[in-house]
Amino acid sequence: MIPLPKTELFDYPKYWAECYGSAPFFPMSREEMDELGWDSCDIILVTGDAYVDHPSFGMAIIGRMLEAQGFRVGMIAQPDWHSKDDFMTLGKPNLFFGVTAGNMDSMINRYTAERRMRHDDAYTPNNEGGKRPDRAVLVYSQRCKEAFKDVPVVLGGIEASLRRIAHYDYWSDKVRRSVLFDAKGDILIYGNAERPLVEVAHRIARGESVDTITDVRGTALIRKHPLEGWRGVDSRSVDKPGKVDPIISPYQEIPQQGCSTEDENDSATDVTKEAVPIDISDFQNKAWSKKYKPWEKTYVKLPSFEQVSQNKVLYAHASRIFHSEVNPGSAKALVQSHGDRIIWLNPPALPLNQEEMDGVFGLPYARVPHPSYGDAKIPAYDMIKTSINIMRGCFGGCSFCSITEHEGRIIQSRSQQSIIDEIEDIKDKVPNFTGVISDLGGPTANMYQLRCKSPKAEATCRRASCVWPDICGHMDTDQSPTTELYKKARSVDGIKKVLIASGVRYDLAIEDPDYVKELASHHVGGYLKIAPEHTEEAPLAQMMKPGMGSYYKFKEMFDHYSKAAGKKQYLIPYFISAHPGTTDEDMVNLACWLKDNNFKLDQVQNFYPSPLANATAVYHTEINSLSKVTKDSDSIPVAKGGRQRRLHKAILRYHDPANWPMIREALKKMGLARKLIGSGPKCLVPNETRGEQNLVNNKGRGKNNSHGHKTSPGQKRGGWAKSKQGSKAQKGLTRFSDDQFKKRK
Repeated sequence: MIPLPKTELFDYPKYWAECYGSAPFFPMSREEMDELGWDSCDIILVTGDAYVDHPSFGMAIIGRMLEAQGFRVGMIAQPDWHSKDDFMTLGKPNLFFGVTAGNMDSMINRYTAERRMRHDDAYTPNNEGGKRPDRAVLVYSQRCKEAFKDVPVVLGGIEASLRRIAHYDYWSDKVRRSVLFDAKGDILIYGNAERPLVEVAHRIARGESVDTITDVRGTALIRKHPLEGWRGVDSRSVDKPGKVDPIISPYQEIPQQGCSTEDENDSATDVTKEAVPIDISDFQNKAWSKKYKPWEKTYVKLPSFEQVSQNKVLYAHASRIFHSEVNPGSAKALVQSHGDRIIWLNPPALPLNQEEMDGVFGLPYARVPHPSYGDAKIPAYDMIKTSINIMRGCFGGCSFCSITEHEGRIIQSRSQQSIIDEIEDIKDKVPNFTGVISDLGGPTANMYQLRCKSPKAEATCRRASCVWPDICGHMDTDQSPTTELYKKARSVDGIKKVLIASGVRYDLAIEDPDYVKELASHHVGGYLKIAPEHTEEAPLAQMMKPGMGSYYKFKEMFDHYSKAAGKKQYLIPYFISAHPGTTDEDMVNLACWLKDNNFKLDQVQNFYPSPLANATAVYHTEINSLSKVTKDSDSIPVAKGGRQRRLHKAILRYHDPANWPMIREALKKMGLARKLIGSGPKCLVPNETRGEQNLVNNKGRGKNNSHGHKTSPGQKRGGWAKSKQGSKAQKGLTRFSDDQFKKRK
């Protein structure tokens, strides 16, 4: 196993440039560098977001972290990627370029779940779209290499992190190889980057070549051979897939057409020759402290890129193995061949301890956008400028979410004093502060300070979720630290209100009524968002989400404490349409639940297959990779193709007249027309009207698009959207009543 780092995050000897002190903002021009007295930058960060010096923006955290180590950091934000000119603005960095797409994956940022181009960008001044390229990490890295060929390029951020191995790419509908190959980067840092990045930066600063930095946790690199001193194990020894048709060995190298190799007889690229299955039975009776740990100095050989790109069974198998090796306490290194080279993934970086978390968030952030943006509004900043991140990580393991793959399952929390100090910082620095803290949260609002109660179990556990299908007996569910934090935060002088905007994990919340009482009594601004995601068992199982029993219990508690506090407050449930494992009938049942409970959803999110998520593997393969992958693995229903995905989304918005024709057609095919079409109280949609028929008859007139509209999807158009009935249906406010949560009769 890679030796544990003996140096804490802030214990490294400072780089010599520490003498320049802290910059009010990282320079974005030569003029700003001159004002700081810099002749050059040691590290230049390139990002797809506008530069906001706030700890909710990844580049600000990374920049301040590197600055605290003594490095001079420059910032190139949203450069023109059509040439290398913008990448030369600050000159040549002394150490390396750090490249990220920004807080969001660039493809998700630029395209909707239906692959339509977005025309706005919340991370850009004035919400302007088009300021970053597709696959920004790849493009930015290549431009950095064009600008200064001999300068190392370090890739990081969410986009690079979720593309560190061969992955299904929704936008091209194919499996792409690791981004490190296409971007021509020198090293990739995945997950939260502070610990590995600081080590890499200091080692480069000491004169070490980036090519020799191979033993840093949380990094991925391209190699010809596995690292010396490591032993290999085939992934089939971990979770053997069944035979596939055509029958091939999952570990036979498939030559990539058109790829050149240095030596056709070079057997070093066939790492399976070194792979020896490990029998741990020899070590089971030894004391834990002396027991040989089979993951130490061990790598798992995944099926190659060529194999997983051609065979869905092997892709599902590789995904399952990947997700079993995310625990930093026991994860093995991963190896995947790409032609004549391999991508080597070191085990994940160790989580930050509380003191380190306090140090990261206690750095001198300006908490505002760079002055060069003037009065321009940056929507993402306006949304979070008075929010506070109190923790990282999520042990929920929801299959559609990539937080676990990026931040990990282990919760990393700050101290209460650190959080209170940040509230004071907000009071001093945020212009026109109104006394309202918009959020105390993180990936999940109520996982603060929650950890596994057994250190041994936490170090070796391979469960995909600590709360599904049931809450693990080792998991601490005492949310009193969160409750105490809320009380302290709202008692700070000058604070009028502390809201909770992060999603609440309600199956955890019901384990601690005092938390629900504090939440409902003091921290809800009328509406609280929670995410059941669905009501039906089959989709929920694929989502790895709890059943509706937890929802009903939480609602009962929430309503009780809201009433006791003299407040009228409501839950706003979020749902996902077209998630893998969801049938048309499941969507209809969910719509009936919504109608029974008088919910009319304004916004519905169709499932978005983000790279490396468990649900994305199911979407691509239609194989249940949440269980052991064999030739007899369950075939999972998946809504693919524009029409079926639109149908699932339309069913959730059953109240929108524009969706009625499509819903009627589907209900007739399912044999539910008599039950759910008509004017009865249980009907989802009314019978067809003469006005609708006239609209259908007029679809062929003029230059209409494929949907019968004279404008492209998403634009304003005539017909039902402008009718009185349509306008009334789309006012968008959910109606609530006292009996809204009664079961459907």
